[in-house]
Amino acid sequence: MVSFGMTVAGRMTGRRFERTDPESRTFYAELRPISDDHVPEALAVSGLDRATLLREGRDPAEAMTEAAAWVREVCGDDLPVLAAFPLSYDWMWMYWYFLRFTGESPFGHSRCIDIKTLYAAKAVVPVAWATKRQMPREVRSRRPHTHNALDDAIEQAELLQNLMEWPGSAHREAGDAGGAVAPDPSGAASPDLSGAASPD
Repeated sequence: MVSFGMTVAGRMTGRRFERTDPESRTFYAELRPISDDHVPEALAVSGLDRATLLREGRDPAEAMTEAAAWVREVCGDDLPVLAAFPLSYDWMWMYWYFLRFTGESPFGHSRCIDIKTLYAAKAVVPVAWATKRQMPREVRSRRPHTHNALDDAIEQAELLQNLMEWPGSAHREAGDAGGAVAPDPSGAASPDLSGAASPD
């Protein structure tokens, strides 16, 4: 991983999702590579330069420790949830880096939500059809997908916000204009953090 970005998408308060401005609280870091293994084509997508990262990239232990502290600060007493599209990609990088460099993840081992699966469930479509192009316009983010980790985290936060407020296809077919979100069993508010990682 050469860079990652995180933002706060909103909070669950009981059954209600409250969106926040995803540009208001953010975290971004470009990391010094930890190995010589890399795929130049993958790095080119991020727009980052490996030689510059080797010279100027942040020490991963320092950056991940600061990122974990940031998550704790923005969440306070609430439990953070990492959301990503697709989660399997970003979670893999973020979880490994948190464990490797801080000894634990601020998201535990399972406080995460896959935005792709959330859409598939609400739209009542197979996960294979849960692509951004297939989503209704009102669900998609209006932000461009730039492959900058922070830009992408903000874009994913907006997508999550739209999905949390979208009643979904099942409600439309049933004639129900509203939608409900299951509460956190503890009844506590849970911040949903959107994250994006760029591989090396």
